[in-house]
Amino acid sequence: MSQRLLFPDPATVSDVLVFAGRAVSLGDGSVRLQARDGAMALTSAPLAPRTLLESTPTVVGMRVVRTDPELVCDLVVDASTLQASDDPLAITLPDVAVTAPWAGVSPPRAGWSEVGALPAATLAARAQWGIAAVAEAVPKDAGDDAVHAVRSAVWGEADDELTGLPRGAAFAAFALGFIAGEEDAVIRRAGPWTRLSLARGHVLVRQTVRSGLTAVRTTGAV
Repeated sequence: MSQRLLFPDPATVSDVLVFAGRAVSLGDGSVRLQARDGAMALTSAPLAPRTLLESTPTVVGMRVVRTDPELVCDLVVDASTLQASDDPLAITLPDVAVTAPWAGVSPPRAGWSEVGALPAATLAARAQWGIAAVAEAVPKDAGDDAVHAVRSAVWGEADDELTGLPRGAAFAAFALGFIAGEEDAVIRRAGPWTRLSLARGHVLVRQTVRSGLTAVRTTGAV
């Protein structure tokens, strides 16, 4: 028998399935499930680099729901494989988990500093602009690599209207259904991470951190 996840009420089950349904067509289509102390964090990455050489930022959408207090888990699954079960308080898990490179680096749990806010309307407007830009730039019969290149260029670009955050942050909030009504997204930062917090969820952005040899400098007499 397939393993199941238990939740406190049918509304939470529906919430999880809606999040998974939205994540199916975003990024690699996977969802990370992290549960402890009666709470589960559902995360999906609409934008992430495929290789170490890419400058594409990692943009992750996160929604937190209540779950069984005794449940402890951390796994990544294909979002399309999360299914409703005959129990209205349960969701059926797939038999096999998947690997997602973006899930290998987690944002910090503490140390966040509030640095500003963004109107939800601005996030929605920049997301809609980007969706139109991607649709216009993708050539007909484009392969997967070409589509990825266009998406990375549009969504990975820093946007002045988003206080310099990549446009993909707005896309994640919009595509995962976090934008509803008039509110401001609170902006917090911790190291290379930035978090946008809305009533329906959070968007976490990690800029690419590069390390290696520094440029050669001339010292002493020539």
